[in-house]
Amino acid sequence: MADTSKIDFNKIPKHIAITMDGNGRWAKTQGENRIYGHLNAITAVSETVEMAAEIGVEYLTLYAFSTENWNRPKEEVDALMGLLVKTLKNEVKKLNDNQIKLATIGDTKSLPKETYDELMHTIGLTSQNTKMTVVIALSYSSKWEIIEAVKQIAEEVKNNSISINDINENIFSSHLTTAGIPDPDMLIRTSGEKRISNFLLWQIAYSELCFIDKLWPDFRKQDLVDAILDYQQRERRYGLTSEQISK
Repeated sequence: MADTSKIDFNKIPKHIAITMDGNGRWAKTQGENRIYGHLNAITAVSETVEMAAEIGVEYLTLYAFSTENWNRPKEEVDALMGLLVKTLKNEVKKLNDNQIKLATIGDTKSLPKETYDELMHTIGLTSQNTKMTVVIALSYSSKWEIIEAVKQIAEEVKNNSISINDINENIFSSHLTTAGIPDPDMLIRTSGEKRISNFLLWQIAYSELCFIDKLWPDFRKQDLVDAILDYQQRERRYGLTSEQISK
């Protein structure tokens, strides 16, 4: 059981993003191959989603597969895609029972057909849920996302749908795959690595960063609670001074 007694429920981050890192290294510590690590990461995902929903997080974005991950060994990629299909089928009832909506960001058309179809099917089955949205970043790259947004805006300028002078932060954000989703209040990365790895580069401009040494398959509800407690001790200034914030 996680201890939530110290959480200030008036300061729950609306949106938490997580880079789920360390599956391969965790498997190595067990004397197993990388796929074993991915299999054992499902518990961490399940507990994180459950706790986030329980304490009132509205959006939870999980970095599941980057565009760079396509370069990994075919056996590992195929296993990951198969695991995703199986997990979606197994979890859809739980998502609906807990009023959790599933969404996705990334170049999902590059996914294998079975994976894409199951993903879209689950998104459709959960589309009316309202308690929390879980966003799965699949075949995602922030650089890809930004370039795609630039292309869309350039095409609209070319077609006289908008003028160059119309382009601002809001216009640009509306062309990202995260359009309609608030920017993350906090980004968590497990495994002790302290880098962003091409994840939500535009969206995390003012996110609080939390780097955790624990490998992702070992991440549990209490770890999320501890990260939120750390977040609640921080002062978010958005470029202002402490004195301005306190007024």
